[in-house]
Amino acid sequence: MSLFWRIFALNAVVLGTATALLLWAPVTVSVPVLLTEAIILVGGMAVMLVANAVLLRLGLAPLDRLTKLMSTVDLLRPGQRLPASGGGEVAEVIRTFNAMLERLEHERATSSARALLAQESERRRIAQELHDEVGQSMTAILLGLKRVADDAPAALREDLHEAQEITRQSLDEVRRLVRRLRPGVLDDLGLVSALTSLTEDFATHTGLRVSRRFDADLPALAPETELVLYRVAQESLTNVARHADAQRVTVALRHADDSVVLTVTDDGSGIEAPREGAGIRGMRERALLIGGSLEITPAPGTGTRVQLTAPVPRKQP
Repeated sequence: MSLFWRIFALNAVVLGTATALLLWAPVTVSVPVLLTEAIILVGGMAVMLVANAVLLRLGLAPLDRLTKLMSTVDLLRPGQRLPASGGGEVAEVIRTFNAMLERLEHERATSSARALLAQESERRRIAQELHDEVGQSMTAILLGLKRVADDAPAALREDLHEAQEITRQSLDEVRRLVRRLRPGVLDDLGLVSALTSLTEDFATHTGLRVSRRFDADLPALAPETELVLYRVAQESLTNVARHADAQRVTVALRHADDSVVLTVTDDGSGIEAPREGAGIRGMRERALLIGGSLEITPAPGTGTRVQLTAPVPRKQP
C-alpha cells in the first residue's frame, strides 16, 4: 500500500468511527447548543485528533527511524541498516537508502585505501631520502668535525666537540623520524619486534612506563594488516603522550578466534565521548582498509582503551 492510501485509510478509520458514534449514540444537538452538548462535541473532536495522531505515528514510524539514521550515519562505522519491514513506498525508500549506504561505504573504503596506500608510499620515499641524503650528509659532517677536532688547538677543541654533540643528536633525531615514517624493523623482523621497538622508543622519549603483553601464538599476518596494526598503535601512543596526562601505558596483542586484537590502554585522564579528530578518523579508515573494527572506550578507572580487531583469513584446507 502506498503512503497516500495508508494515510487515507488511517483518516478514514477515524472519521468512520466518529460518524458511527454520531449515528447510533444517543446524542442530539439542539439550537442553541447547550453547554453539555458542546463539551461532548469538543471531547469527541479531541478523541478523534488523538486517535488520528497515534495511528499516523504508528504508520510513519519507519520514516522517523530512517530520518534518525540519516542524521547520525557514519561511513567509518559500516553496517548501519534499517529493516525494510512492511511494503509500499516507505519500505522501498528504506531499501533504496540501505543500498545507497552500501554503495557509499564501498566507495569510501576504496578511496580511503588508495589514499592510505599513497600516503604510505610517500612516507617510504621521504624516509628513504632522509636516510640516504640527510643521514649520510650529517654522518659525513660528524666525521669531518672529528678529524678537525683532533687536529685543532685546545682553545677550539671544546667548541668543536660541542658541535659534534649537536650534530650527533640531530642525526639521532633524523633516524628516529625515519623509523616513524617507515619502520624498517616491521619489514625485516615482523610486527612484534616493530611494536617492541616502538614502545621502547616511546618510553625513552616520554618517560612513561610501558608494559607489553604479546601472545606467543600469533598467526601469520598479511603485510597490510601488520602495517595497520603498527600505525594504530603508533597513533594511540602519540595521543597518550599529547592528551592523556598518563603515567603508564599497556600495549597488548592477542589472538582471539579468527582475529588479532590490538589494545592500547592508559591510566590518564580518560574520555567520555572521544572527539573524532583527524587522528581517530585516520585510525578508523585504516581499520576499514583491512576489514577490521576500532573501538575507543573508557578503561577501568580513569584511563582510555583503544582496541583494534583485525580479521585473520582462515587457511584453506
